[in-house]
Amino acid sequence: MIVLYEDSALIVCVKPAGTLSEKSEKPNMISMISERTGAEPYPVHRLDKETGGVMVYAVTKQAAACLSEQIRQGNVEKRYLAAAQGVFEKKSGEFNDLLFRDRLKNKTYVVDRPRAGVKTALLKYNVIDEKNGFSLADIILCTGRTHQIRAQFSSRKHPLFGDRKYGGCAGDLALFAYRLEFTHPVSGEKMKFTYLPNFTLSPWNMFDYKMIKDLKD
Repeated sequence: MIVLYEDSALIVCVKPAGTLSEKSEKPNMISMISERTGAEPYPVHRLDKETGGVMVYAVTKQAAACLSEQIRQGNVEKRYLAAAQGVFEKKSGEFNDLLFRDRLKNKTYVVDRPRAGVKTALLKYNVIDEKNGFSLADIILCTGRTHQIRAQFSSRKHPLFGDRKYGGCAGDLALFAYRLEFTHPVSGEKMKFTYLPNFTLSPWNMFDYKMIKDLKD
């Protein structure tokens, strides 16, 4: 776990892929943060176990309530990098779908009509590089549904690299939460944190790092 920022209200860190966001079997972020701070943090959002990237945890109930409300109102910006199979006809756009979550199968499906358990899902994407039949997409996640990016990309015949649950090839899941923006629950300061995946490792290393250097800003 890499800590990017820490104060009396919150802690911002980089969750390693393969680590749970919430408290369950180890390794999990709650236990790791608790060992560092001496107090059990409050989760206000989550990442899939297989997904690494930037997360914020509240240290107090008041901070948790404020951050949760920001997320509910859509005032927290979450951006991801994903390596998707195939070449996109439209290099930028948005996916606006209805998603149904099958808890028994632990899988999310794009469906064509509203019914019980169906929720709206919206993301925006921009393809920033293409190599060897794969596309590197910069994604703004507008809603936070379980497996949303994975299900929406797969439904368009662009499953993510390493996402065998949704039809992707073998390998580690190529989905990384690289940026998080929110308002500090105490000071009111605008906070922005960026951390990129390791582009020396597969499959990120197939892409031109020069194409994503501006994402650091």
